[in-house]
Amino acid sequence: MSRRGERPPPEALATLPVAVDAMGGDKAPGEVVEGAHRAATGHGVGVVLVGPPEQVGDTQGLDLLPCTEVIGMDEDPAGSVRRKKDSSLVRAAELVRDGKASAMVSAGNTGATMASALLRMGRLPGVQRPCIATPLPRLGRTPAVLVDAGANAECTPGMLVQFAQMGAAYVSARFGTEAPSVGLLSIGEEPTKGTPLVKETHALLNDEAASGDFEFVGNLEGRDLLPSPADVIVTDGFTGNVTLKTLEGSLRFLFDTLLGVFGTDDETRTASQALLPHLLPLAAEFEPENTGGAMLLGTDGVCVISHGSSNATAMLNAVLVAHECATRGLADHVAAAVRSNEKG
Repeated sequence: MSRRGERPPPEALATLPVAVDAMGGDKAPGEVVEGAHRAATGHGVGVVLVGPPEQVGDTQGLDLLPCTEVIGMDEDPAGSVRRKKDSSLVRAAELVRDGKASAMVSAGNTGATMASALLRMGRLPGVQRPCIATPLPRLGRTPAVLVDAGANAECTPGMLVQFAQMGAAYVSARFGTEAPSVGLLSIGEEPTKGTPLVKETHALLNDEAASGDFEFVGNLEGRDLLPSPADVIVTDGFTGNVTLKTLEGSLRFLFDTLLGVFGTDDETRTASQALLPHLLPLAAEFEPENTGGAMLLGTDGVCVISHGSSNATAMLNAVLVAHECATRGLADHVAAAVRSNEKG
């Protein structure tokens, strides 16, 4: 059940800590604690770690909410959340639910993170399914956002319309973009291209854009994603996750190939000295650890899902994004966008 009437206002959320799952991810707890510590000491963001004290170890002076269980990366998401009620993920979500934390962050089991947030925080009124919003870089501009990036493998046209609404609200709240542009991922630009799901969604988004909350720019193809001409790219979670992993793998292959070429002889070594100062800043913009992780949209509270291999820098950025979105009233923006659709 939603607790929207009880959530502290944004100005009060600014005084609350971000709950960090200290045991989430491949590099936990060391890198997680280090990233959280950097957020607290370098940026003044309050942080409370959650985890078993004997496993977390040195908290570097950060507060720790003790628990007795940890949900592993390979455990069944929904089942583990129901069984392990004293796990770090569940306790972190409960801190947000109870108004003791402004947001939660985890680099652990993605499905369990979503289940914890959904079962403990609750779903915003009118939301059919929460979705994952993942930033895609656009050089020299604010990132585009891909929704859904993996929460819902099977979707209805109505769900995709809500993903567009929630994604547009996220872009507006985080980046200050007015009337964000929305594109629908398909296999051709024409409205007649794509699966029945895509074609029906296209018609619904075209109608919904009349509300003025976002501008619908039509279908986008896979080649349009970097950089995306739209602020929000909408698709089902299966397609979105495959797309995201394909982009990550392709970019990693490209940069690894370039680095492999540099230094093979005197000519390439000379070229690398001239090119690397220009290429490295570009590579940094495409590095997932610098984006702050993905946002779970549709739950009654802010939840950031970080990559499983997150290092301290990634966790630092995840905490900063979580704090920023909480204090900007992200959940309220998303709720208002969905309610607006219901009235329409």
